[in-house]
Amino acid sequence: MDASMWVAKTGLDAQQTRMNVISNNLANVNTTGYKRDRAVFEDMLYQNIRQAGGQTDANAQAPTGLMLGTGVRVVATEKLHAQGNMVTTQNPLDMAIAGDGYFQIAQSDGTIAYSRDGGFKLSATGQLVTSSGALLQPAITIPPNASSVTFGRDGTVSVELSTGGQQVLGQIQLARFVNPSGLQSMGQNLLKETPASGAPQVLRPSVGGAGSLVQGSLEASNVNVVEEMVSMIETQRAYEINSKAISAVDGMLRFINDHL
Repeated sequence: MDASMWVAKTGLDAQQTRMNVISNNLANVNTTGYKRDRAVFEDMLYQNIRQAGGQTDANAQAPTGLMLGTGVRVVATEKLHAQGNMVTTQNPLDMAIAGDGYFQIAQSDGTIAYSRDGGFKLSATGQLVTSSGALLQPAITIPPNASSVTFGRDGTVSVELSTGGQQVLGQIQLARFVNPSGLQSMGQNLLKETPASGAPQVLRPSVGGAGSLVQGSLEASNVNVVEEMVSMIETQRAYEINSKAISAVDGMLRFINDHL
């Protein structure tokens, strides 16, 4: 019975972790480009009391075994990279990715991070930067005499000059990964390459499976509030059941203690 209490305890821990994941999803329901997380469970080691197929006598084998589980644990949190809704902003510096791919964002340590958040701003020198001031890579600099800027669906960046005429400034590129679920979340809407994600494949938008750019829009979070609320109720009920299992074992131990 003591083992039962510890098994139920692992259930409480696992459901608490799942509730933390759900809470984080709901907290980021309005975060641009956020991809919802899902807790992944696995059963723990088993106590093998009797091996299936073991000899019960000289001419017979046990058709089934006796294995007692020791509980459950959360082994991973997996990001679900489904496309979020497109929200029209009419801001010419806002970009959404329709399809696969990530913007490349330069970090202060010289590395590259990746993001689905296309809410870019202009720095004091006219470069495209994130809300936290990190540079978009490859760097795009908007001249001060530009009257309008256009981001093509293929990533081509051009401007209309106030003096007349057009100028092509450069090309936005997107990074794709073999296993995007292997990317490591860093906060600030940024993801980091890991050995599990594989090396990035840098492509022009709309080429080689990369998504296309949509100017004047942002990709909303792909969190479904109703789905998360249902998952929250389900998690709460599972937590209550594991708690009742501990209470039941406690009652059994109390009965033994009082009557023996």
